Amino acid sequence: MKHRIIFTLIMSFLLSILMTLWVTYLNLGLGANFVNSWLHAFVLAWPAAAIISFVASPLALRLTNLLLK
Repeated sequence: MKHRIIFTLIMSFLLSILMTLWVTYLNLGLGANFVNSWLHAFVLAWPAAAIISFVASPLALRLTNLLLK
């Protein structure tokens, strides 16, 4: 369980950073308020991504096993 929690936190952290960075850039460009807007989006996204990843990971693992069977 400890491995699953730490993996979920690291994966959701990395994905949240990259996705919010990309979407903020697409929506706003590199303006003066870019970093503040990106950090705000990241702070909102990471907890949601962590919870969703933790809840959805068993389903994703089962689907992966079915596809590779």
